[in-house]
Amino acid sequence: MAQRKERIDRGIKVRSDDVFALTSWREMAYLAFPRVVPVVLLFLLGAVASIYWERVLVTTCMFALLAISWDILASAGMVSLGQALFFGVGAYIAGTLNHYFGISPWLTIPIATLGGGVVCTLVLLPVLRLRGIYFAMVTMILPLMIERVIEATKIFGGTEGISGLNTLGNVHTEFLVAAVMVWVVLFSFRRMMSTDYGLLLKGINDNDRAVMSAGMNIYYYKAQALFLSSAVGAFAGAFMTHAYQFVGMPVFALDYSIIPIASVAVGGAGTLAGPMLGSFILVPLSELLRGLGGLRVVIYAVILVVCTVGLPEGIFHYLSRKYNQFERWVKVER
Repeated sequence: MAQRKERIDRGIKVRSDDVFALTSWREMAYLAFPRVVPVVLLFLLGAVASIYWERVLVTTCMFALLAISWDILASAGMVSLGQALFFGVGAYIAGTLNHYFGISPWLTIPIATLGGGVVCTLVLLPVLRLRGIYFAMVTMILPLMIERVIEATKIFGGTEGISGLNTLGNVHTEFLVAAVMVWVVLFSFRRMMSTDYGLLLKGINDNDRAVMSAGMNIYYYKAQALFLSSAVGAFAGAFMTHAYQFVGMPVFALDYSIIPIASVAVGGAGTLAGPMLGSFILVPLSELLRGLGGLRVVIYAVILVVCTVGLPEGIFHYLSRKYNQFERWVKVER
């Protein structure tokens, strides 16, 4: 029987983009494998991990959401250095609602998600016309400025913060909610970016003048992308506030801005899945290196440099390319 080798990206991938994917279990398996396996693996890790590592996975999911929110902004041409702004605003809204009004975390988190998205969008709305480093500088300065305002006015607990907040129940519940949320956000936004709306956002990033010449109000769409991004970041802040049972000035720390950017650099920008993958590499790695003391930062920095220099496209782009280049033997029709 005559056979020949066929590369996946020249055979199955072409057919899998159409209804023909449903005609063969191989095509369906090809589509499902990179999507189903990571989902199942994350839930299995949560099921077998200790309480400590399960909490690390919860933290990792929140940093993954921050990295995804950064990628959404970047896809619309807005480079941010202040994901801590989104995280902190969501954290303070949830914390104050729970502490002062006794509202359940199951309500404060969705309220903080929407409220944080609205507040951050309104705050950054006047600077949407700025591009490049100028927009990035504003987003970096705002969290630092809010920190100083809280410290000077002593509102919301001042430097002491607010402690004793209610939790979602236990760490298992927190992990389940965090894992479900990160997958819902990832697949929803990846689907959105493949629609005409997502192509418009990418067009703004590639050449905003060309989009404007086509009669599109790019600032209207930028505001929408900003709301989506800030709402995701606010959810992460609100969720972690109840997980830690504390909200204070540390929620505006630069870690919540730097680690998402590092995750994007390691995982690969423009994919949404890449930043998530980078978070699931860097955050647990940081915990593993915690016992090394001062050497932790050095080793962490070396790993970052090696990843960014050796794989400038990002780990996700590399894995995706290799996965699509697999070969298989197929029958030659005569």
